[in-house]
Amino acid sequence: MEYRKLGHTELDVSLIGLGTMTWGEQNTEADAHAQIDYALSQGVNLLDAAEMYPVPPKPETQGRTEQYIGTWLARTGRRKDIVLATKVAGPARQPHQPRHLRNGDTSLDAKNINEAVNGSLKRLQTDYIDLYQLHWPDRSTNTFGRLGYPWIDDDSTVAIEETLSALADLIKAGKVRYIGVSNETPWGVAQFIKASEKLGLPRIVSIQNPYSLLNRTYEVGLSEFSHREKIGLLAYSPLGFGALTGKYLNGALPAGSRFALFDRFSRYSKPEATQAITEYVNLAKRNGLSPAQFALAFVNSRPFTTSTLIGATTLEQLKENIASVNVTLGEDILAEIDAIHLRIQNPAP
Repeated sequence: MEYRKLGHTELDVSLIGLGTMTWGEQNTEADAHAQIDYALSQGVNLLDAAEMYPVPPKPETQGRTEQYIGTWLARTGRRKDIVLATKVAGPARQPHQPRHLRNGDTSLDAKNINEAVNGSLKRLQTDYIDLYQLHWPDRSTNTFGRLGYPWIDDDSTVAIEETLSALADLIKAGKVRYIGVSNETPWGVAQFIKASEKLGLPRIVSIQNPYSLLNRTYEVGLSEFSHREKIGLLAYSPLGFGALTGKYLNGALPAGSRFALFDRFSRYSKPEATQAITEYVNLAKRNGLSPAQFALAFVNSRPFTTSTLIGATTLEQLKENIASVNVTLGEDILAEIDAIHLRIQNPAP
């Protein structure tokens, strides 16, 4: 396993991070524990969760993912062996965002952040979180597949300075070690940096955004922040919810797969996305690589990637995904990837 520094900290995190959003929906508690055990045996140390998980978010399952991690920690006592990351939900401004947490009040103010972190700590059965992230901004912006900025004047938003101050208090209290953002924009990242410098508050150390062969928008405005400000990418959806494995090509819907169970991932089945997936899968196979490891190896290779967050519903998938750290893409393959990207840019943002 390869390790990279988490932002400007001295904390080393594994290049492959274990995503957990299927635990409690597609995966049982026993599945979750088996995945953690295997991942750690392969050198993975980063576990990423969220208070709203599993996905799709529902009142009756909310918090199960963290609970499963908590029971694993209680059983094994291996808290020091993992870098534990989780997230606080933001306000529901888009239709798919949950409205059942805290009676619908999920503004990123001190009251809600404190209630959220205390709930996570209880479910996780730990007294501290290594990386606490804002799951999405407390404002309307272009995230979750929306490319154009929406030009919406929100009725109310919590100022970034206020949110950052609340997070700083969690660090002072010893409940959180480091903080990060997720589904954030270049403007938002700049504001967090500005607020930390102006008010003498802790800096964000990571950005958890989507990044894959089908969505390279991170490269446009955010990668420079990773370079110059040491704010690393925790790349989620590196396989495009499994689409880049090729398992959905030709209209296939494998039993138990996300596309078969849920209809919220339609952007991966658009004609442009299907064409790109077909070309990437064929390129992988021509070079004797599994499409999954090929796609993950690309994300692993980026200089701005701190950790590639993989999700799996079976141990076989998990083993294949983790083994992508052993795959190196040559310059000729990278050039062919860029050629495909230039013809079919970001078909599934």
